[in-house]
Amino acid sequence: MSKPTRVHAFTDDVLADHDAVALAALIRSGELGLREVETAAAERIRRVDPLLATTAYTAYERPLRSGHTEALLHGVPTLVKDNTDVDGMPTNYGTDAFLAAPVRRTGRYAQQLMGTGLTVLGKSRTPEFGFNATSEFRSAPPIRNPWNTDRSIGASSGGAAALVAAGALPIAHANDGGGSIRIPAAAAGLIGLKPSRGRHRDGELARTMPINIVSEGVLTRTVRDTATYVAAAERYWRNPRLAPVGLVEGPARRRLRVGLLLESVTDAVVDAQTRAAVERTARLLEAQGHTVEPIAMPAAHDFGTDFITYWTLLAGVVGGMGKVMFDRSFDTTLLDGLTSGLRRQFLRGGWAKAPGALRRLRRAARTYAQAFDSQELILSPVLAHVPPPLGHLGPEVAYDELLTRLQRYAAFTPLQNVAGTPALSLPMGMADEGVPIGVQLAAAHGDERTLLEVAFALEHETVWPTLRPVAQ
Repeated sequence: MSKPTRVHAFTDDVLADHDAVALAALIRSGELGLREVETAAAERIRRVDPLLATTAYTAYERPLRSGHTEALLHGVPTLVKDNTDVDGMPTNYGTDAFLAAPVRRTGRYAQQLMGTGLTVLGKSRTPEFGFNATSEFRSAPPIRNPWNTDRSIGASSGGAAALVAAGALPIAHANDGGGSIRIPAAAAGLIGLKPSRGRHRDGELARTMPINIVSEGVLTRTVRDTATYVAAAERYWRNPRLAPVGLVEGPARRRLRVGLLLESVTDAVVDAQTRAAVERTARLLEAQGHTVEPIAMPAAHDFGTDFITYWTLLAGVVGGMGKVMFDRSFDTTLLDGLTSGLRRQFLRGGWAKAPGALRRLRRAARTYAQAFDSQELILSPVLAHVPPPLGHLGPEVAYDELLTRLQRYAAFTPLQNVAGTPALSLPMGMADEGVPIGVQLAAAHGDERTLLEVAFALEHETVWPTLRPVAQ
């Protein structure tokens, strides 16, 4: 096997190898200025972007500062994913079907994100409407994995993941409708928390879904950055129906019951390297005093099929209402192969299956919630196999084959989207192919605190993979 090509932006500038918390502290103390931090981040992005193809829009000379100078992450630079509105920037959803003009207002969730103090330098790329589990495109270069540029970075928050893993940014916006925070986190060796439904403000499109499967969040390189972001977002806006998370700063002493799940919702076979990473994590948890026992899949066998039916419904709405939802120039003939295939499946009979699928998915959410009557956490893979070579999941693959490959790959993450429960990807292994392996911890609705506490404990005993050069 040839040595993989790696790409990173770490260098001896003001960003150094600081995480977001450290960078915010330096800005708060006056040791670093806002403009020098923004300039350094822009230079790092420029350095890696020709190789990784991560940005959809940049505003380096006109960064959008939040104005929340007392917020926990004041002044830390970031990019917002290109499916979320930010004033003065276009939102193109990764598609060729229309060309977006700059929007005139910042969306509900982006307001909350900026309320944490983050400065927006532009937009990160995402595959078309977030449908694919790889960041590959109909007529543009793929986003490449900085660990191995021949491999997929996952999706749909692929641009965000590549930038954070490569060291261009310490933190970047992501969202998750079927694994789109956790999948790229796993592929890039990052921390990726999908929060509970309702934990953060919903984006505008998510509020219109029959089942809201989208959660908003960030990708980071440290647990404390993720925990601090959760606390900062909560200080800006908190859902009164959920218990507050607060600022989690380290492990707890509680001993937990953990269910070990290696069976997927799609009957996908977990590869040996991924299984080994999950089993190693189970042993670490047991060494910390937790009880880990195997459990059966807490969902009906038809869950995977029903989720695909829901996916076809969403694609059908996008195709049928594109001129109303996005732009009058919306052209369905320019949709990529996956979106077109999902839409075609919906129009050829998926619409008739959708009501039953929605009923069963709502029932599946209740069934999954009951699993936490007997354990506090569920440990599983994020993905059934290591990130594949570019092209394996590309939109040019024949639709039926692509759908089969996706079901064999993204086989563990959709359940938490339907249930609305939190789940966290942690980088707990490295594959022979030179890419990280993510392991998932899932908790009951509203229990992000337990996930973060356990993540801190694992971080204390594990060296997360990093592309940062080791000092000699």
